[in-house]
Amino acid sequence: MDANIMKVTKLRMEKTKKALESNNMQVFIADTKEQVPEIVKTLISKDDLIGSGGSASLKECGIIDMLKNDGYNFLDRADYTPERIREFYIGCFNTNVYFTSANAITENGELYNVDGNSNRIAAIAFGPESVIVVAGCNKLVKNLDDAVNRVKTIAAPANTARLSCDTYCHEKGECAAFAGNCDSMTSGCKSSDRICCNFLVSAQQRHKNRIKVILVAEPLGY
Repeated sequence: MDANIMKVTKLRMEKTKKALESNNMQVFIADTKEQVPEIVKTLISKDDLIGSGGSASLKECGIIDMLKNDGYNFLDRADYTPERIREFYIGCFNTNVYFTSANAITENGELYNVDGNSNRIAAIAFGPESVIVVAGCNKLVKNLDDAVNRVKTIAAPANTARLSCDTYCHEKGECAAFAGNCDSMTSGCKSSDRICCNFLVSAQQRHKNRIKVILVAEPLGY
């Protein structure tokens, strides 16, 4: 990353860190994705029951491989058949630690997430004792309006392509809301494969430091 771009990125990350902390979230900053597992090891133990949502960011940081291979008590989605997937979701809801990323993080200290099945946003809001969010600098946005736009133009199209969903954004590269001149938070297609069904904004937290955010000065995921 160019030195000037890195400087601006670091300033945005520090600003976002202070805002998240003012909302009772604990924040860590990593210069590279390789630093993330070392931070994570200080936040979990081998005695914890650990779950995770689907996340390209966690895979890119090596977190999933670490949880699967280093002796952690990890609920691995790959171990569950489609017929048992609800059992996996409910199991994650009752974990000590839950890992996820975020669709966007605002400079005002808000986490913005959008789901189809909504097991992920349910666990972020309530259930697991601790939630660890790993997010690259590409997820940082100025405000909630930019967060909504980021999902409709970047995150949702990329994820529907990854999951081979039959949606407008998979085909066109952006939400159907724009074609209909209706770009509100919940507007979009009517496909049965739609992944933007429920919306969660995490702001001021009642339980201090339950949510922990690791901001990484590199792009990660979608």
